Amino acid sequence: MTGALAAVTAAAPPWAAWGGAFGHPFFQHALLAGTAIAAAAGLTGYFLVLRAQVFVGDALSHVAFTGALAALAFGADLRIGLYAAAVAVALLLGGMGTRGRADDVAIGSVFSWILGLGVFFLTLYTTSRSAGNGSAGVSVLFGSIFGLSSAQALTAALVGLGICATLAAVARPLLFASLDEAVAAARGVPVRLLGFGFLALAGVCAAEATQAVGSLLILGLLAAPAGAAHRLTGRPLPALALSGALAVAEMWTGLAVSYAVPRMPPSFSILAAATAVYAATYLPTLRRRPAV
Repeated sequence: MTGALAAVTAAAPPWAAWGGAFGHPFFQHALLAGTAIAAAAGLTGYFLVLRAQVFVGDALSHVAFTGALAALAFGADLRIGLYAAAVAVALLLGGMGTRGRADDVAIGSVFSWILGLGVFFLTLYTTSRSAGNGSAGVSVLFGSIFGLSSAQALTAALVGLGICATLAAVARPLLFASLDEAVAAARGVPVRLLGFGFLALAGVCAAEATQAVGSLLILGLLAAPAGAAHRLTGRPLPALALSGALAVAEMWTGLAVSYAVPRMPPSFSILAAATAVYAATYLPTLRRRPAV
């Protein structure tokens, strides 16, 4: 008993080992993938907020759940199901709306059906194939960013950077189409094509973000940094950059907290940081600056 107490007393506090985090491959992989995923989610989320399509993020979280479990149920790589389902349903929602912009009626028409289908595939997977990988279903729901291999982390980083580069390339016309669709169409901006392209990118982003925070919490990573940026400034381009920066900072904070306190899941820590920042924007000292 005395020896155990001495060991506990001599143990260093969790934060004392923070300096050695970068020496662990699992943390390096999480940091690499998480940074790119967060940046992509921050940029994508801002356009979702600006275009009043945040509900799309919620729908895509259920689609990611269903697609991943469908792939697992049939013995395929879950990422195949993630990407295929998320992109396909995102484009479907765009087609059911106007000018490639999904509306709440279209989303609501498929929302419960997609979730019910996910429950079916979950049952199919757990009764037939879960013995081979019993933790895969949990990873889909809650993420497993500390469990990424080097190849998975590199793939996530490349996909995230690709989303960021694409959004940066189309940022101005997409902002124009988001702020004044009718005028943008009259000026020759391909509003419908941009709408479909953006929804496809949102689907890819949601699929990739599942690895970091899980399908249940994707909406928080997409909406919270963007919502905070939207409240802090009314200037679209600075708000877009701020949304990406906030998402990355919140990702780093969440990873650091989870490393220091191992009992705290990374997905919870990341979303807790994002929620705290969004809540802070309601403080009187952080009033939104008017657009100029």
